[in-house]
Amino acid sequence: MGAVGKWQMVNGHPPSVYAAKLNHDILATRPPARFMLQWACLSDERNASMPTHHFQPTHYHTAIGSHEPVLRIGDGDTVVTTTVDAMGKDASDQRVTLSGNPQTGPFYVVGAEPGDTLVIQLDRISPNRAIGYTGSVVAANVVDPLYVRELPERELAEWQVDNEQSTATLIKPETKLGNLVIPVAPMLGCFGVAPSRGQTISTATSAEHGGNMDYRGFVAGVTVYFPVFVAGALLHVGDGHATQGDGEIVGTGIEISMEVQFTVRVIKEKRIRWPRSENAEYIFTVGNARPLDQAVQHATTEMLRWLHEDYSLDATSASLLLGQCVEYDLGNVFDPAYTMVCKLRKALLRFS
Repeated sequence: MGAVGKWQMVNGHPPSVYAAKLNHDILATRPPARFMLQWACLSDERNASMPTHHFQPTHYHTAIGSHEPVLRIGDGDTVVTTTVDAMGKDASDQRVTLSGNPQTGPFYVVGAEPGDTLVIQLDRISPNRAIGYTGSVVAANVVDPLYVRELPERELAEWQVDNEQSTATLIKPETKLGNLVIPVAPMLGCFGVAPSRGQTISTATSAEHGGNMDYRGFVAGVTVYFPVFVAGALLHVGDGHATQGDGEIVGTGIEISMEVQFTVRVIKEKRIRWPRSENAEYIFTVGNARPLDQAVQHATTEMLRWLHEDYSLDATSASLLLGQCVEYDLGNVFDPAYTMVCKLRKALLRFS
């Protein structure tokens, strides 16, 4: 447990008030809205003076909800912490908690209130041990029903993870692949904020609050936006994968414990409905639901809202752009809610 660091005054305002002022100033002066990215860039200047908290968890949660916070952090603060793998194993490969995507947290972000947006910069995601585990057989729901009987029994596969070389090598079981070597791209499979209406939602699934989305695009360098449903947002992080294919079709990525560094910001009175994110090339939105077409609907609707609210595009303009330029990525198709990601290249948003 740790105390909130002393808040740095910015232009005569506390950070959360300054964020609201930035919101007003940008909306009043900018060309067609690039609000979220502009806000992030403007607030980078104050981040250098904000506290960094080092937090070592002692317990974990296998559901995301309004649990007692483990640490209170300020708008602009950075956290360095660790996560266990999906089976509850830590950096020493010892089981320290129950399996099921255990989460570190929640972290209470001072100043975050329902109706705000919580911004998470994923600064660093690094495996902190050398062994990772995956399933060995594709899930029954991703093949034709008649093919299921041809699938072998599932067993646990082991991979040697080399952080210096950024590779993973298959070491068990013995197969015709031999010692297959693949590149790693460390990511978070399950993370999010406490849901609305007092819900506590299993880390096996996902919804508007985030959760077990298993999207391979949630890597270091990405900025993620979550709607805030409760005071403090109550951010949970976990389920690190050294790498993962689209869909998580064997039910796992390369499951491994992680050291994670992230920075939080609060955008006051900025209401979004589903997770949003951006990297250097894309903006993207996330829909979590089953059946898959409903996940597509959520992701696409959130993208249309984003283009309208922050880029001043009407429905026809946004539809014309998406109709020929949209890209979709598949997140989780193994768990109760599927995940679909709707993407648009930033270069396409430089219109007059």
